[in-house]
Amino acid sequence: MEIGILGAGGWSIALSVLLDSNGHGVKIWEFNNKEAKLLQDKREHPEKLPGVKIPDGIEITTSVVDLFENCDYIVIAVPAQVVRATMKMLVEKIEAEKINGIRGWIIVSKGIEIGSDAILSQVITQEVPSITMSKLAVLSGPSHAEEVGRKVPTAVVSASTNEELAIEVQQIFSNNVFRVYTSTDIVGVEIAGSVKNVIALAAGACDGLGFGDNTKGALLTRGMVEMIRLGKKMGADEHTFSGLAGFGDLITTCCSKHSRNRNFGEMMAKGHSLQEVMDKMTMVAEGVTTAKSLYSLSQKLGVEMPITTEIYNALYNGKSPQDAMVDLMTRSLKAERIA
Repeated sequence: MEIGILGAGGWSIALSVLLDSNGHGVKIWEFNNKEAKLLQDKREHPEKLPGVKIPDGIEITTSVVDLFENCDYIVIAVPAQVVRATMKMLVEKIEAEKINGIRGWIIVSKGIEIGSDAILSQVITQEVPSITMSKLAVLSGPSHAEEVGRKVPTAVVSASTNEELAIEVQQIFSNNVFRVYTSTDIVGVEIAGSVKNVIALAAGACDGLGFGDNTKGALLTRGMVEMIRLGKKMGADEHTFSGLAGFGDLITTCCSKHSRNRNFGEMMAKGHSLQEVMDKMTMVAEGVTTAKSLYSLSQKLGVEMPITTEIYNALYNGKSPQDAMVDLMTRSLKAERIA
């Protein structure tokens, strides 16, 4: 198969190495000429994914027209907040016949768009009506680029309303260190991947404040409740959240040293401002922007998400992480409800 990847961050590089090892032809599109030249010359990214070499057979291009030549599948790996702009650009630059000829569009970005409160599959189908839901798949789960790029055993899920496409994606990506399961619940998998990043900010704040395992265990459990509540409201299958895209990714993102979102929350809790933390990070922590859109979406749908609300207030309303924790702990007492 010939596969084009939109975006050249650490996750894109890790997936390109994986796909190349599976015998597929791979091209990566990087819009920034300087970044593309760095990747072409060094065959790795010393900041985003140091030590992971990009095989010579993988082409790095700044031309989306070139990316689409003889391409079977497109992987969408740009940050969530630029997915819409990227799709608009494709409509302008790529012939409709070539867009229609893509067998499957695979979303590996995670987030909810600010302003529209739309999940990424909705953004894509809104901008390119010829890309129907039957042509979309989401690949998600506990899968840090730092580990996938080094062939650490990993399991994820491929979700599509088109079961045949979900299976195609499963077969394209699977090998002896990367196992892919299938699902038809694309909404649930997208919601899980978005919410877990926001909960990971809270998990990092717990670490920054010096809290312990009790706190982290409670946070993950109640964070899962928020994930399920929102997912059910949007028509997802609640069983999805017990799987790799939900519980699996939540644990990994909230506990790992590799997690940008957890690290971001930890630095915030240690007294750094939002801007200071953003300036220190070399890659996007999607939970920071998703917290804004997720809070807006929860308010719009009338879904109670107290952890999300407190993270939103800490990021955008100047509330201290300490006060946020106190307010969470002193909410009115009630019976435990999973959803």
